[in-house]
Amino acid sequence: MARRNDELAAVISETGWSQPVVAAAVVRVAAEAGIEELLTVKRSHIAMWVAGTRPRGRAADILRETLSRRLGRPLTLGEIGLAVDLSDTVTGSEWDTDTLTTLVDLGRNSMDRERRRLLTGAAAYSVGGLALPRDPWWDEAPHRARSRKAALNRRVGESEVRAVREMTEFFARRDQRHGGVDGRTALYQYIVDDVAKYVGGVFSSENSRRSLYSAAAEAVYTAGWMSFDASHHEPARRYFTLALKLAAEADDTPLAGHILRAMAHQAIDLGHTKAGLDLATASVERKRYTHATSRERALIGIVRARALAVDGQRGSAIAAISQAETDLAGAAPGDSEPHRVWFFQEASLAHETARTLWALGDRDGALRHFRSSVRLRRADSFGRTHAVTLGYMGAVQAEQGNIDAACRAWSRALDAMDGVQSGRAREAAVTMRTVLSPFRNRRLPAASEVDERARVVLQRVP
Repeated sequence: MARRNDELAAVISETGWSQPVVAAAVVRVAAEAGIEELLTVKRSHIAMWVAGTRPRGRAADILRETLSRRLGRPLTLGEIGLAVDLSDTVTGSEWDTDTLTTLVDLGRNSMDRERRRLLTGAAAYSVGGLALPRDPWWDEAPHRARSRKAALNRRVGESEVRAVREMTEFFARRDQRHGGVDGRTALYQYIVDDVAKYVGGVFSSENSRRSLYSAAAEAVYTAGWMSFDASHHEPARRYFTLALKLAAEADDTPLAGHILRAMAHQAIDLGHTKAGLDLATASVERKRYTHATSRERALIGIVRARALAVDGQRGSAIAAISQAETDLAGAAPGDSEPHRVWFFQEASLAHETARTLWALGDRDGALRHFRSSVRLRRADSFGRTHAVTLGYMGAVQAEQGNIDAACRAWSRALDAMDGVQSGRAREAAVTMRTVLSPFRNRRLPAASEVDERARVVLQRVP
């Protein structure tokens, strides 16, 4: 006879949820991760699991993530009575694990996960894993890195830093032009084969160590951003977390703010408003914003504006937009800036401003700024973002009831998707088909053409 799972019962009690509510929440998380076999979970399943029946397949992981989100902290399988082996009972967070070990393991696991994904589906995005460590952790991070023993007897200096930055720039530019679906596994491999070896090497000075750690953080961040654009959200979160650890160990506060901004962007896009606002708030704390260049302050600030907007803080969001405009205006040609902000120009600010105004319900303002973004952007260098902007612009026009204008924007978006492999571009195509579905039998040529072209794109983009 199965033993009652008292640990699971206790955690469910802590959530304050009834078993039917737990079941409904499990279904929502399963739907987000695309796990169709869990979309029929009901109260009876929760009752059986509490009674001692072990969940099948990926149900235990989805149940863990569901309860973690409710409690606002990451749970282990052991904490809900579903551990298979000792590793499932480890309670240490990602923030406490060794950075170098994580760097190697995450890259290797990412490559293995890409091979397994077609069979197992996507991993659930861990909202609980977004909880940040307290202030002492950040203060102690550089000391922890300095005291880390070298894993290899290899001297690491400026040439290695330069090599990492050059490789990161290549992938970042490729992502902007073609999207994150293709090419990211090559970056995963580079991180394992080269970046991890540099991080584990012997440094001639503290400045060399910090420079290498910052360069490594940007490479790992780029892997996270490409995963995010490919709609592989949990791997992206893990890469962002690791990049943030490396930035903290480099004592590079502006880079930490840059990464936290990306984490906030992802959380907001996935509908996790509180987590997004918490991350956006953290991106401007501890001198992350004040020590950044004007261009990077504008980038950090405009994402914080959208976080405030989705949280309903209209006045603060509008003020944050204004400050971001002021910050970007203060960025002059010839300024000494980190290369990671090369892409953030007037077109990018207009795009993010439009999304912020859209979240505030100002469709006219959003449409005005989307048009400005399209007009200002160099589409040949920013194909992915150009397609996504046009997709959003069409969605706003459709909400206004102007289907003809929406179809014109969407037709341009589909043109821009040629050569682009991006999960976000794919989502734009899904939106087109969803919005146009009521018009399929109305013999509207423009709607029919866009609908068919979007269908073809969805067959092409994984």
